[in-house]
Amino acid sequence: MSDKKTQSSNSPSSQDISFDNIANKFDKNIYGTTKGRLRHEMLMHNLAFLWPVLNENACVLDAGGGTGEFTKELLAKGYQVLLNDISMDTLEIAEQKLADYDGLSLHHGAIQDIPAHSQFDLVTCHAVFEWLDNPQAVLSHLFELLKPGAYLSLSFFNQDANLFGNVLYGNFQLINNGMKQKNRLRLANHTPLKPKTVLNWLEELPCEVLKKSGIRCFHDYLKDKQQQSDNYQDIKQLELQYSDQEPYLWLGKYFHIVIRKN
Repeated sequence: MSDKKTQSSNSPSSQDISFDNIANKFDKNIYGTTKGRLRHEMLMHNLAFLWPVLNENACVLDAGGGTGEFTKELLAKGYQVLLNDISMDTLEIAEQKLADYDGLSLHHGAIQDIPAHSQFDLVTCHAVFEWLDNPQAVLSHLFELLKPGAYLSLSFFNQDANLFGNVLYGNFQLINNGMKQKNRLRLANHTPLKPKTVLNWLEELPCEVLKKSGIRCFHDYLKDKQQQSDNYQDIKQLELQYSDQEPYLWLGKYFHIVIRKN
């Protein structure tokens, strides 16, 4: 991969959600909060078993990687990373953020437009599926991009946890309306997914599920939101302890799956 070379696709899916024009707000709202911090740290914790397994110069795709926060972790480990996003604005922020790292390439366009002949040792696709028009088709394409024996790390907004949370918040009108918001914010998740649905999709593919865990199984449900920052380390310790245990993993606002291609 040539450093920081940007490839642009001419046919991004018009139905997939882009963060153009709100990229700075996205970066601040996601990574400047305890929600974003905990999500990021839990992903790193869940993937810690992979780092000794991957080759030192492994080729990695960060699909829908946005402003490059997770890409930075991958580059710091010495991997060759292709950062993809449908939003040019987020990629411009990422390019500035990652200017001091070697091994970065950029791809502007839909995930579906990444050439099928590209082959990766690891593909990460975090908090992306809920913004896609056809996530199952994208999953199939991501699977094609994996080398035999390679790994896919997939996280997405949990529809079951979203319903559970809205019951706790007393949003009964929203629930009775089929969870459809009349005035949806651009940063509000587009289409949450049921973990069992995605796991069923994976059963159709020749792969092994290595990890299933919830992310933010407790954090978002605290009655006193101030505790999310005041007691952050206590909450994180509970998340680390219970995130892969029944029944708590199904309550995570995000669901995380790691697979290996057969």
